[in-house]
Amino acid sequence: MSYQKRTALALASALAGAVVLMAAPAAHATVVDVNYQCKTPIGDKGAVSPIDIKSVKSGSGYKLTMSFQKGVSSSPVELGKGAMSPSAVIKVGGADQGQVQVSGAPNSAAIPANTPIKISDLSGTYTPKKSGKTEFTAGVLTIKALGTTTTCTPSNNPGPSLQLDVTAAGNGQSAPDNGGQLPKTGPLDSAVALGTLGGTVLLAGAAGVLWLTRRGQGAVGR
Repeated sequence: MSYQKRTALALASALAGAVVLMAAPAAHATVVDVNYQCKTPIGDKGAVSPIDIKSVKSGSGYKLTMSFQKGVSSSPVELGKGAMSPSAVIKVGGADQGQVQVSGAPNSAAIPANTPIKISDLSGTYTPKKSGKTEFTAGVLTIKALGTTTTCTPSNNPGPSLQLDVTAAGNGQSAPDNGGQLPKTGPLDSAVALGTLGGTVLLAGAAGVLWLTRRGQGAVGR
Protein backbone atom coordinates (compact mmCIF):
# COMPACT_ATOMS: atom_id res chain seq x y z
CA MET A 1 0.00 0.00 0.00
CA SER A 2 1.38 3.43 -0.98
CA TYR A 3 2.24 6.10 1.56
CA GLN A 4 -0.57 8.33 0.25
CA LYS A 5 -3.20 5.56 0.70
CA ARG A 6 -2.01 4.78 4.24
CA THR A 7 -2.25 8.47 5.09
CA ALA A 8 -5.78 8.73 3.67
CA LEU A 9 -6.92 5.70 5.68
CA ALA A 10 -5.46 7.15 8.90
CA LEU A 11 -7.26 10.44 8.29
CA ALA A 12 -10.57 8.69 7.55
CA SER A 13 -10.26 6.63 10.73
CA ALA A 14 -9.59 9.74 12.86
CA LEU A 15 -12.56 11.62 11.41
CA ALA A 16 -14.86 8.59 11.84
CA GLY A 17 -13.92 8.46 15.52
CA ALA A 18 -14.78 12.14 15.89
CA VAL A 19 -18.19 11.60 14.28
CA VAL A 20 -18.93 8.74 16.70
CA LEU A 21 -18.13 11.03 19.63
CA MET A 22 -20.40 13.73 18.23
CA ALA A 23 -23.29 11.27 17.85
CA ALA A 24 -23.09 9.99 21.45
CA PRO A 25 -26.37 10.83 23.21
CA ALA A 26 -26.30 13.30 26.10
CA ALA A 27 -29.79 12.40 27.30
CA HIS A 28 -31.80 9.26 27.93
CA ALA A 29 -35.59 9.33 28.30
CA THR A 30 -37.94 6.49 29.17
CA VAL A 31 -41.63 6.12 29.99
CA VAL A 32 -42.13 5.18 33.66
CA ASP A 33 -45.33 3.88 35.26
CA VAL A 34 -46.24 6.04 38.27
CA ASN A 35 -48.79 4.78 40.79
CA TYR A 36 -50.55 7.92 42.00
CA GLN A 37 -52.51 7.83 45.24
CA CYS A 38 -54.82 10.84 45.29
CA LYS A 39 -56.47 12.65 48.18
CA THR A 40 -59.68 14.07 46.73
CA PRO A 41 -62.60 16.01 48.28
CA ILE A 42 -64.72 12.83 48.04
CA GLY A 43 -62.15 10.35 49.31
CA ASP A 44 -59.02 8.49 48.25
CA LYS A 45 -58.50 7.36 44.67
CA GLY A 46 -55.62 5.69 42.89
CA ALA A 47 -54.47 5.20 39.29
CA VAL A 48 -51.33 4.31 37.36
CA SER A 49 -50.20 6.58 34.56
CA PRO A 50 -47.12 6.21 32.34
CA ILE A 51 -45.07 9.40 32.67
CA ASP A 52 -42.71 10.82 30.07
CA ILE A 53 -40.32 13.75 30.70
CA LYS A 54 -38.51 15.45 27.84
CA SER A 55 -36.06 18.36 27.74
CA VAL A 56 -35.12 21.11 25.29
CA LYS A 57 -32.09 23.37 25.80
CA SER A 58 -33.15 26.92 26.50
CA GLY A 59 -30.40 29.48 27.13
CA SER A 60 -28.47 28.45 30.24
CA GLY A 61 -31.23 26.03 31.30
CA TYR A 62 -33.64 23.43 29.97
CA LYS A 63 -37.36 23.45 29.30
CA LEU A 64 -38.85 20.28 30.84
CA THR A 65 -42.14 18.82 29.61
CA MET A 66 -43.95 16.18 31.67
CA SER A 67 -46.59 14.12 29.83
CA PHE A 68 -49.33 11.87 31.24
CA GLN A 69 -50.56 9.02 29.07
CA LYS A 70 -53.55 8.18 31.28
CA GLY A 71 -55.90 10.03 33.63
CA VAL A 72 -55.18 9.76 37.35
CA SER A 73 -58.36 11.00 39.05
CA SER A 74 -62.01 11.84 38.34
CA SER A 75 -64.74 14.25 39.44
CA PRO A 76 -68.25 13.36 40.62
CA VAL A 77 -69.55 16.34 38.64
CA GLU A 78 -68.78 17.62 35.17
CA LEU A 79 -65.83 19.99 34.94
CA GLY A 80 -66.55 22.73 32.44
CA LYS A 81 -64.00 24.06 29.99
CA GLY A 82 -61.15 25.75 31.89
CA ALA A 83 -62.36 24.55 35.32
CA MET A 84 -59.34 22.35 36.09
CA SER A 85 -55.72 23.54 36.49
CA PRO A 86 -52.90 20.99 36.92
CA SER A 87 -49.37 21.41 38.29
CA ALA A 88 -46.67 19.05 39.53
CA VAL A 89 -43.19 18.72 40.94
CA ILE A 90 -40.32 17.03 39.10
CA LYS A 91 -37.68 15.75 41.49
CA VAL A 92 -34.05 16.38 40.52
CA GLY A 93 -31.35 13.91 41.57
CA GLY A 94 -27.93 12.63 40.63
CA ALA A 95 -25.23 15.27 40.14
CA ASP A 96 -27.71 18.05 40.92
CA GLN A 97 -30.40 18.07 43.62
CA GLY A 98 -33.70 19.89 44.01
CA GLN A 99 -37.05 20.10 42.28
CA VAL A 100 -38.70 21.83 39.35
CA GLN A 101 -42.23 23.23 39.41
CA VAL A 102 -44.18 22.48 36.22
CA SER A 103 -47.70 23.54 35.25
CA GLY A 104 -50.11 23.14 32.40
CA ALA A 105 -53.04 24.84 30.72
CA PRO A 106 -56.58 24.40 32.07
CA ASN A 107 -58.70 21.73 30.40
CA SER A 108 -59.59 22.79 26.85
CA ALA A 109 -62.89 20.86 26.83
CA ALA A 110 -65.49 19.84 29.40
CA ILE A 111 -64.69 16.69 31.39
CA PRO A 112 -67.75 14.47 32.04
CA ALA A 113 -68.52 13.34 35.59
CA ASN A 114 -66.80 10.16 36.82
CA THR A 115 -64.42 10.19 33.85
CA PRO A 116 -60.63 9.93 34.29
CA ILE A 117 -59.16 13.43 34.13
CA LYS A 118 -56.59 13.65 31.33
CA ILE A 119 -53.78 15.92 32.48
CA SER A 120 -52.38 18.28 29.85
CA ASP A 121 -48.61 18.46 29.33
CA LEU A 122 -46.90 20.27 32.19
CA SER A 123 -43.81 22.39 31.57
CA GLY A 124 -41.27 24.41 33.51
CA THR A 125 -37.67 25.61 33.33
CA TYR A 126 -34.74 23.87 35.01
CA THR A 127 -31.45 25.73 35.51
CA PRO A 128 -28.56 23.48 36.63
CA LYS A 129 -26.66 24.42 39.77
CA LYS A 130 -24.14 21.59 39.37
CA SER A 131 -22.71 19.85 36.31
CA GLY A 132 -22.93 16.13 35.61
CA LYS A 133 -25.43 13.35 34.98
CA THR A 134 -28.76 14.45 36.45
CA GLU A 135 -32.03 12.52 36.83
CA PHE A 136 -35.62 13.77 36.66
CA THR A 137 -38.42 11.85 38.37
CA ALA A 138 -42.18 12.44 38.61
CA GLY A 139 -43.21 13.94 41.94
CA VAL A 140 -46.46 15.15 43.52
CA LEU A 141 -49.28 16.13 41.15
CA THR A 142 -51.81 18.80 42.19
CA ILE A 143 -55.19 19.29 40.53
CA LYS A 144 -57.29 22.36 41.35
CA ALA A 145 -60.92 22.42 40.22
CA LEU A 146 -64.12 24.17 41.32
CA GLY A 147 -62.44 25.59 44.42
CA THR A 148 -61.09 22.20 45.55
CA THR A 149 -57.58 20.73 45.57
CA THR A 150 -56.64 17.12 44.83
CA THR A 151 -53.11 15.97 45.70
CA CYS A 152 -51.70 12.85 44.04
CA THR A 153 -48.50 11.32 45.43
CA PRO A 154 -46.41 8.61 43.71
CA SER A 155 -46.53 5.50 45.92
CA ASN A 156 -44.34 3.06 43.99
CA ASN A 157 -41.00 4.90 44.23
CA PRO A 158 -40.80 5.37 40.43
CA GLY A 159 -37.50 5.56 38.64
CA PRO A 160 -36.38 8.61 36.65
CA SER A 161 -38.14 9.37 33.38
CA LEU A 162 -35.18 11.40 32.11
CA GLN A 163 -31.41 11.29 32.55
CA LEU A 164 -29.53 14.31 31.27
CA ASP A 165 -25.87 15.34 31.20
CA VAL A 166 -26.06 19.01 32.24
CA THR A 167 -23.59 21.87 32.59
CA ALA A 168 -24.08 24.57 35.18
CA ALA A 169 -23.46 28.16 34.11
CA GLY A 170 -20.59 30.08 35.70
CA ASN A 171 -18.37 27.11 36.57
CA GLY A 172 -15.96 27.47 33.69
CA GLN A 173 -17.45 24.51 31.83
CA SER A 174 -20.47 25.99 30.08
CA ALA A 175 -20.43 26.97 26.44
CA PRO A 176 -22.31 29.91 24.90
CA ASP A 177 -25.69 29.13 23.37
CA ASN A 178 -25.25 29.44 19.59
CA GLY A 179 -28.60 28.09 18.51
CA GLY A 180 -27.40 24.52 18.20
CA GLN A 181 -24.71 25.34 15.60
CA LEU A 182 -21.29 23.76 15.96
CA PRO A 183 -18.37 26.18 16.51
CA LYS A 184 -16.35 27.41 13.57
CA THR A 185 -12.67 26.56 13.87
CA GLY A 186 -11.06 27.65 10.58
CA PRO A 187 -10.26 25.76 7.36
CA LEU A 188 -11.40 22.42 8.82
CA ASP A 189 -14.92 23.75 9.51
CA SER A 190 -17.36 20.82 9.32
CA ALA A 191 -19.71 18.76 11.44
CA VAL A 192 -16.71 16.99 12.99
CA ALA A 193 -15.29 20.23 14.43
CA LEU A 194 -16.46 19.21 17.91
CA GLY A 195 -16.37 21.26 21.09
CA THR A 196 -15.32 18.15 23.03
CA LEU A 197 -11.84 17.25 24.16
CA GLY A 198 -11.97 13.87 22.42
CA GLY A 199 -13.04 15.40 19.11
CA THR A 200 -10.36 18.10 19.39
CA VAL A 201 -7.61 15.53 20.01
CA LEU A 202 -8.73 13.44 17.05
CA LEU A 203 -8.84 16.46 14.74
CA ALA A 204 -5.43 17.59 15.94
CA GLY A 205 -4.11 14.14 15.00
CA ALA A 206 -5.78 14.37 11.60
CA ALA A 207 -4.23 17.80 11.01
CA GLY A 208 -0.83 16.35 11.89
CA VAL A 209 -1.27 13.57 9.35
CA LEU A 210 -2.19 16.15 6.66
CA TRP A 211 0.88 18.23 7.54
CA LEU A 212 3.14 15.20 7.32
CA THR A 213 1.55 14.20 4.01
CA ARG A 214 2.14 17.63 2.50
CA ARG A 215 5.68 17.71 3.81
CA GLY A 216 6.34 14.24 2.41
CA GLN A 217 5.04 15.23 -0.98
CA GLY A 218 7.23 18.33 -0.92
CA ALA A 219 10.27 16.19 -0.12
CA VAL A 220 9.54 13.93 -3.08
CA GLY A 221 9.31 16.95 -5.39
CA ARG A 222 12.71 18.26 -4.30
